[in-house]
Amino acid sequence: MDFVMKQALGGATKDMGKMLGGEEEKDPDAQKKEEERQEALRQQEDERKAKHARMEAEREKVRQTIRDKYGLKKKEEKEAEEKAAMEQACEGSLTRPKKAIPAGCGDEDEEDEESILDTVLKFLPGPLQDMFKK
Repeated sequence: MDFVMKQALGGATKDMGKMLGGEEEKDPDAQKKEEERQEALRQQEDERKAKHARMEAEREKVRQTIRDKYGLKKKEEKEAEEKAAMEQACEGSLTRPKKAIPAGCGDEDEEDEESILDTVLKFLPGPLQDMFKK
């Protein structure tokens, strides 16, 4: 009979007592083992984090040498400079900052226009010069 039951349960006679309503075996050191297991997991996690921190520090050192070699700036530094420039340009202004206009396009100095007008006035006769100057 034992053999038939063992075959039917697939060799799980140890669990048979539990299935029939018996009490579980309690390991007296179960709590201590669980605490040790948790401590080991925490220690492994700390070691893993330390390892990744070292690796990231090495990577950052390599990145910095490349930045120094090629004169590049960190992404954060670049963004901070752009933000500061925008704030400085917008200070006291109620509208958005104007985009830079290339030289020779649109806004020309008044001095250039006056000098052209003065040049033209030089070639006009005296009475006409007086009319344009007023």
